[in-house]
Formats: sequence, C-alpha cells, structure tokens
Amino acid sequence: MTEGARMTRVIVVDDQAVVREGLVLLLGLLPDIEVVGSAGDGEAALRLVGERRPDVVLMDLRMPRMDGVEATARIRAEFPGTQVVVLTTYSDDESVFAALRAGARGFLTKDADADDIARAVATVKRGDAQLDPTVQRRLLDTMSVPPRQPPATTGNTPPPPPGIVRDGLPDGLTPREGEVLALIADGLSNTEIAARLYISEATVKTHINNLFAKAGLRDRAQAVSYAFRHGVARPQ
Repeated sequence: MTEGARMTRVIVVDDQAVVREGLVLLLGLLPDIEVVGSAGDGEAALRLVGERRPDVVLMDLRMPRMDGVEATARIRAEFPGTQVVVLTTYSDDESVFAALRAGARGFLTKDADADDIARAVATVKRGDAQLDPTVQRRLLDTMSVPPRQPPATTGNTPPPPPGIVRDGLPDGLTPREGEVLALIADGLSNTEIAARLYISEATVKTHINNLFAKAGLRDRAQAVSYAFRHGVARPQ
C-alpha cells in the first residue's frame, strides 16, 4: 500500500460458512484490503454495513431471510458510499440483470481468483464497473439485438418518445455522447476514454453526466446494459 493511502474496507456476505471463511482468509492476504466483517444473510449484512461502513461488500445472491439482490438494493439506497460486488455461483441472465438493477457495480462468479477479486474491489471503489468476462459475454449476447426502428412518419408527426432510437442514437444522445457510451461498454475508464478521444477527463465526465441524465442511468453497469440494448455498442 502506498504511503498515506487508506486500506479498502470490505465485508464478505455468503450463507455458506466454508465459503465465507475462505473468502475472509483469502482477502486478508491481499494488500490494501481490510476485512471488517462477514455475514451469512442479507439482513445481517445490512446491519453490519450500517455499523462498519465498508467501502465494498462482496455479496452472494442466494441466501435465506434476505437475498443478495434485495440486500444490494437496500445497501445502495441507505449507504450510497458502499459499493457492491456480487460473487456468486449463478451467472444466468436473470441473476445478472437483477443484481445490476439493484445497484451492484461488479459481478463475479465463484471461480474468480484472488487477482480478479482484488481488481473488482479496486475498480468499484473508484466508481467504475467490473463484470466477469463470462458474465459480460452473456450480457452482450442478450443486449446486442438491434433495436426496433420506428415506422417512417410524414408531416407534423411529433418526435418519438424517449427510448426510441433516432438517427442511430437513443434518447437524444449526441454523436460524442454515443462514442463515450460505447467506450464505457468496452470497459474503458474515464482516463482511457479521454486518451482515446483526445479530450480532457473533465470533458469525459461532462459527457457521462449528460448521457446518464438523458438515458436515466444510475451508474456504469446500467450504461453497459443500455449501450448493448440500444445497439450503441456491439460485441467484439
């Protein structure tokens, strides 16, 4: 850890004691990470987050009393300074979308190694999204269906409502906002987007704020889903 940097505070949530304890031991060996607690279900996790105020929660999905999706939504609503990385056996489309809608910024399957987990924790802590490659491919496959074009209109027909693609871009996005959105979907950080487009990071942030407002997006994970759903980005 660099001098003066603060350890990333992490809570582990999993209903299987063996898995939970193993993750606690694994994370304890990683630099820059401090495990400040663990819980076996969503209700206990919510209480623990309120007490410890971690930077990141590693969250299982299928748990008794309160599942990971509901716990994620509650944590993000009540403790917005805490980010959530889902770490689960389940990578089906329903689980992925439910977790992202709930506010998770990361989604890893349990075959992720220590480097994958450390990278995800660091990524979501700084406000970016991190998806397991397998999960991201499933998301791309689902979201890359071309959007349905509205029928041709003539005369004084009013403009299409939000969500309808016009001139290849939805919700009134400008060409530059479309470029930024596509690069977000490719997994680039603000710094990388700025370098790719030869603009400043401040300008990138302005474009992101604008496109998030137009599209009603909350975070980068939702932006990835939105980009592929509307055909702004395509699978590589």
